[in-house]
Amino acid sequence: MKKIKKSNMEWKSELTPEEYYVCREGGTERAFSGKYYDFKGDGIYVCKCCKTPLFDSKAKFDSGTGWPSYFKPVSDDVIAELKDYSHGMIRTEVRCNVCDAHLGHVFPDGPKPTGLRYCINSVCLDFVPRDEA
Repeated sequence: MKKIKKSNMEWKSELTPEEYYVCREGGTERAFSGKYYDFKGDGIYVCKCCKTPLFDSKAKFDSGTGWPSYFKPVSDDVIAELKDYSHGMIRTEVRCNVCDAHLGHVFPDGPKPTGLRYCINSVCLDFVPRDEA
C-alpha cells in the first residue's frame, strides 16, 4: 500500500478547518453532530484525506454514541491502530494506513461477529454509493 505524505500546509489548503483539526491534529467532532452518525446509505465510506475505502455500510451499526460505528473495516490493512493515553484513558486510536489521518477509536464492545466498535468521526469520511464504488 503506497503511503501519502503531505506537509501541514498542503493538508491545510485541502481541508476545512474542522477536517484539519480532526484528521490531522487528532481532534474529535461533537457527538450527534456529524453527517454520517445516523446516515443509512448503501455504499463505502472512504477517507476524507486520501479516498482510501475504509468501511462498508454493511458493517455499520447504531451504537447510540453519536458517531458512525462499524464492526470491521473493509480490510485489515487500511487501518492502523495506536495506543492512545490522552485524556487520562487508555484507548486504541485508529488511523488511515495510507495517509495517517486520525479517524477515531476502536473499542471491544461492538456486536458480533467481531465484537469491535470502530467509533469514527464523520468529518474524516466521505461516502460513495455502492453503484458508484
